[in-house]
Amino acid sequence: MNTLVTLAPRERSAPPFVDNAPVEIRMARMSDVRALLDLINGYAAEAIMLPRTEFELAENIRDFTVAAVGGDVVGCAALHFYSPATAEVRSLAVAPQWKGHHVGRLLVESVEKEARNYGLASLFAFTYVPAFFSKLGFVEVERGELPLKAWKDCLRCPKFQCCDEIAMIKRL
Repeated sequence: MNTLVTLAPRERSAPPFVDNAPVEIRMARMSDVRALLDLINGYAAEAIMLPRTEFELAENIRDFTVAAVGGDVVGCAALHFYSPATAEVRSLAVAPQWKGHHVGRLLVESVEKEARNYGLASLFAFTYVPAFFSKLGFVEVERGELPLKAWKDCLRCPKFQCCDEIAMIKRL
């Protein structure tokens, strides 16, 4: 599943990006692990995302979709299954110079298409940017509506007792 979209980068002087460079939306490859680590852990250092290890990314590489420009990964998102009916959009990250250029939207739309292809009934996300997900048809819900997420992942999260992310869901 590869899609090419033409977008202009926010900063014209930021190599290796060039104006009107095609953005390729594709499934991640093992060779993308280093770029995914840098992207995700860059946001983790700002306490915006949870950090990931090389092992975690390699183990879950089939979950990831990437946005690439000229071979360079500029964004990523993962589709992580919780049940035969539900999956999460996780690890959504876009390189700072590509924010505001629809890369995040393209990634979520690609993940949603994949979820629909699997016949899922809903897609959810935990986010600090609810307005972004609202524009894509997600609605805010109480965390209690997503018990599988809480029992599988949240118990291990360092923010478990003071989670400040917003739970959002989209019925497919």
